[in-house]
Amino acid sequence: MLALLGYGIVITFMILIMTKRMTAFTSLIVVPIIFAIIGGFGPNVGKFALEGIKGVSTTSVMLLFAIIFFGIMINVGLFDPLVNVIIKCVKGDPLKVLVGTAILAAVVSVDGDGTTTTMIVTSALLPVYKRLKIKPLYLATIIILQNSIMNLLPWGGPTARIMSALKIEGSDILRPLVPGMVIAVIWVIIVAYIIGLKERKRLGIVAFDDKTLEEMSATADSEELALKRPKLIWVNFILTILVMYALISGKLPSAVIFEIAVALALIINYPSLKTQRQLIENHAGNAIQVIAMVLAAGVFMGILTESKMAEAIALNLASLVPKSFGSHWALVTAIISIPGTFLLSNDAFYFGVLPILAQTGAAYGFTPLQIGIASTMGQAFHLLSPLVAFIYLLLQITEVDMGEWQRYAAKWSIGTFIIFVLAAALTGAMPL
Repeated sequence: MLALLGYGIVITFMILIMTKRMTAFTSLIVVPIIFAIIGGFGPNVGKFALEGIKGVSTTSVMLLFAIIFFGIMINVGLFDPLVNVIIKCVKGDPLKVLVGTAILAAVVSVDGDGTTTTMIVTSALLPVYKRLKIKPLYLATIIILQNSIMNLLPWGGPTARIMSALKIEGSDILRPLVPGMVIAVIWVIIVAYIIGLKERKRLGIVAFDDKTLEEMSATADSEELALKRPKLIWVNFILTILVMYALISGKLPSAVIFEIAVALALIINYPSLKTQRQLIENHAGNAIQVIAMVLAAGVFMGILTESKMAEAIALNLASLVPKSFGSHWALVTAIISIPGTFLLSNDAFYFGVLPILAQTGAAYGFTPLQIGIASTMGQAFHLLSPLVAFIYLLLQITEVDMGEWQRYAAKWSIGTFIIFVLAAALTGAMPL
């Protein structure tokens, strides 16, 4: 019964947002509450929702200060040189823009943080997309495809959880994943090339002369121009690099890192208290919609988890496969990881479902490492889940509809999944 209610919540939510009957924000809150009441959890809905909100509170704070920090970096003009170089290199060719997007997204995603990747790549490229009239849907898709791959690095979320749940060393799990990751990155560049050809045919190549390039690079708004700090560009660049290093090192919580970064950015660039207050108001206002979505997702996940529906889904997923499939348990695990990491949070899947899959696999002669590697395959689709916080930031910045984005990105994610599986099988890391 609990598993059916849990599936009902997720399926109803997906239908509502994909058919555009409700917004993601309202359905994240209303749908789980209705199903909780149907399941007899009405008196506990408030408690369940609050637990979920507490669970995403740190993420909400991190997103708030990350948005303010990167907003300030945009104000000071940190990304202007990069945008100018990109504009000059692409020369009005949508194909070059999209391939460049794939390369930049892969490089920036090395830090393993989706928020950072989103802010940097969209800051650098969204103005170019708008100028050339390329669909922002493609920008949002390519960013998520590359981030899904690079998120498998040991300091990324899923791999760290697998290491903890199955007591595996980071180097042991990374080595077998690298071939698939490299090929998958190339695959996304090919995807960008295919989309680029389509956009080049639709839009053509816009021939820019020097005057047009200068106009594109220039800031028309006098208020924006007053906030530029070209003389401090290297100081701001170093500050941003230090922030990314701190995020990768993991020595401080992400929320604390971005809070400190915001304070330093304001002190360094804007000594005026009035300007500091104004900037915080401006960027915090932009963050409200994102944070509201994350808190709504907290309600969704809180009810799903605290009511034990998530646990019931986990047990149901693990029990659906007949024992006759035992000799192919690694492949079974890879397939289960698709709905597992989409319907559940990484914590719920890797700490709840994976140990069960690993124990079952051991009975069929599979090692924890092999099952751990198999469980990463579903990450090709994980970042399309409404339970991933930073995607709301990505969708807000690019102004792309969630349902449309999920449908479009999923068909390319199939390719990433197949590459992951074939590479792991051919290298012997995941016997089929």
